[in-house]
Amino acid sequence: MVSENAVIVFARRGCCMSHVVRRLLLGLGVNPAVHEVDEEDEAGVLDELEMIINKPNTGIDLDHHQKVQFPAVFIGGTLFGGLDRIMATHITGDLIPVLKQAKALWL
Repeated sequence: MVSENAVIVFARRGCCMSHVVRRLLLGLGVNPAVHEVDEEDEAGVLDELEMIINKPNTGIDLDHHQKVQFPAVFIGGTLFGGLDRIMATHITGDLIPVLKQAKALWL
């Protein structure tokens, strides 16, 4: 799923922070794929996402193991971050170029 979508948001079902991320992206003209996770599936999904981003040959140093938290936003097939990173890059004006580079925006 991560590699097949320009932007995908993995979110805890009913989470208000996930809703904010989704609304911001929609407001910018991005139609993100959203995968909502039920509470009983959270641990398994987080483990899978961590295996994806921390596997060998990805250029990520395993000594600096990344922890994934919801909402987890993947842009262009790589973990971009959560609400804090999305908001910070939006405020600085750096989010739109990132989205364009991932082909999530064309204008």
